[in-house]
Amino acid sequence: MAQEFHSSTHPPLPPTTEDEQLSWLRLLRSRRVGISTFYRLMADHGSANAALAALPDIATAAGVQSYAVWSEEAALGELRAGRKAGARLVAIGTPDYPMALADLDDAPPLLWVKGQTQILSRPVIAMVGARNASSLGTRMARGLAQDLAERGFVIVSGLARGVDTAAHKSTVTSGTIAVMAGGVDVIYPSENTALAAEIEKNGLRISEQPIGVTPQARHFPHRNRLISGLARAVVVIEAAAKSGSLITAKNALDQGREVLAVPGHPFDARASGCNMLIRDGARLVRNADDVIEALGPISNPTQSQQCLALEPTPPPVPSADTHSPSPKKRTLRETAALHKQILDRLGPSPIAEDQLIRDLHSPAHAVAPVLLDLELDGQITRQSGGMLSLAPEAKRG
Repeated sequence: MAQEFHSSTHPPLPPTTEDEQLSWLRLLRSRRVGISTFYRLMADHGSANAALAALPDIATAAGVQSYAVWSEEAALGELRAGRKAGARLVAIGTPDYPMALADLDDAPPLLWVKGQTQILSRPVIAMVGARNASSLGTRMARGLAQDLAERGFVIVSGLARGVDTAAHKSTVTSGTIAVMAGGVDVIYPSENTALAAEIEKNGLRISEQPIGVTPQARHFPHRNRLISGLARAVVVIEAAAKSGSLITAKNALDQGREVLAVPGHPFDARASGCNMLIRDGARLVRNADDVIEALGPISNPTQSQQCLALEPTPPPVPSADTHSPSPKKRTLRETAALHKQILDRLGPSPIAEDQLIRDLHSPAHAVAPVLLDLELDGQITRQSGGMLSLAPEAKRG
């Protein structure tokens, strides 16, 4: 019988004690442990504590010297800083975790939240656009966001200048969600500090980054996938041909969300991205009716997101007797040969993990640990949807 292979994206059972939550945080913050690796380690070892105990040996086997997991002291420091900032740490699978994010392949295991989590029970629409928005674009964002809010929708955006700020400001009293690129307690840009404080009263601020982290350029694409992931649809207002807003739109398409765009003048570079989206099939938006029409019938927009189309199917929980048996120990020569076979088959373009395993003609339970070794060694990159690619700086042979 073929051995069963458990995907690294199966959400584990959430922590039920403070100690378990602390172990989750330590594992997620440990060096070279990203979201996919976190889920894989949890699936392979059954708990965060067991994964933490195994991680140094896994790293050593992958050629990473002097590896140490994130310390308990550092994790406790982050928890204390979060409490001091008035934020709460929520884990996937718990009631306060956004259900719309739970079905993403790269759903954050832990999120820092600040504000009113009950707002997540209402249907959400994302609104993004240019930071240097024109007066017309800003006016469109304000009016569209307000009209949608009056019909029971929550607007999610990224608290950036321009369109994001206009959308948040016009819905701050009815409730809006701000997804932060840095720590949930670090307001960027600083001129939105007062707005961020207002958002907490009726809405929510969310971040997957540690408390106190100042946003860097690399954080924004990760932030954008959460904006689109929270929403049933993404509305783009004034976006250049190469912009973060178009990254959010691409994320939305990958996540199965609707993409809509407000058209602009052909000579306005700020509208070129929106016009491209419409050319490629995005729904054209003139008003709130166009957005609602694109979403299809919603009997009661204020009902819980459990009733919406984005409701995820609860993931299967592997029982103890379904875990794959440990593979026979390979010699160093056999391990090196398998490393080379994997690296030879991977390139910059991602391929599905199950396809790679089939190409290798090896059982999944034998290949999975080697993939984890290469991932921890920085030679391969795991992307959403179970896709693998060769890391840019990977060393061959």
